[in-house]
Amino acid sequence: MVSINNDTTHNLFGTFEREIISEKIVARILTLIKERQLRPGDRLPPERELAQMMGVSRPSLREALRALQIMNIIENRQGSGHYITSLEPERLVEHFDIVFALDDSTYLELFQARRILETGIAEQAAMNITEEEIAELERHVSEAEKLLDDAEAFLQADLDLHNAILRTSKNRILKLFMRSVNQLSVYSRRRTGDFPEIRRQTIQDHRTIVQALKSRDPQKARAAMLQHLSHVEHKLREIIEPERMEGG
Repeated sequence: MVSINNDTTHNLFGTFEREIISEKIVARILTLIKERQLRPGDRLPPERELAQMMGVSRPSLREALRALQIMNIIENRQGSGHYITSLEPERLVEHFDIVFALDDSTYLELFQARRILETGIAEQAAMNITEEEIAELERHVSEAEKLLDDAEAFLQADLDLHNAILRTSKNRILKLFMRSVNQLSVYSRRRTGDFPEIRRQTIQDHRTIVQALKSRDPQKARAAMLQHLSHVEHKLREIIEPERMEGG
């Protein structure tokens, strides 16, 4: 494993004008990997040094590093820094996901799609749900509550509950639509799921949704799901707007 330090990598990474956006940083690092100047296991310089070396703002660099993490190109090891991953093909996403990872408007369009689909799914589920399925949803909520301090495990628990609601809708076409939406929603869930307060809010929202489903009231179920998605979207906007202002 090679440790990349400031002295040996200044010319390697190159510099960028301040107005160059995060996609260029991602593209440069991907090029270095493709040219085998960066290899699996290599450690990147600390964030402050790397931003100085590349002549970019730290918010822009952080956005690029976040995108590379989403794509499983790099990993952040607590207290140690960012490393190039093993780059195993099955762990990597397709190139178009770079655009998704860096284009904030796509996140907001995703929430529009989720509002349309998931509120209808909740409404449909309220008309079809069984006692056994209600019990399953309650177990998912309880399990998620135990995982409040583990953002990644909580993300999976969140997906599990939404998928369980989807199954109770008993609609195969909706399942097909949601398969693609859920794949994309992992990225936005990771961004908002880093905040303990949104995880706590999600638990409350999930309880409200399950209670509405338990009452077999389609309109209450729709409203509860809409409220939940609105809470998460509001937090996402709070994250995105300052980054737009700072990253420029």
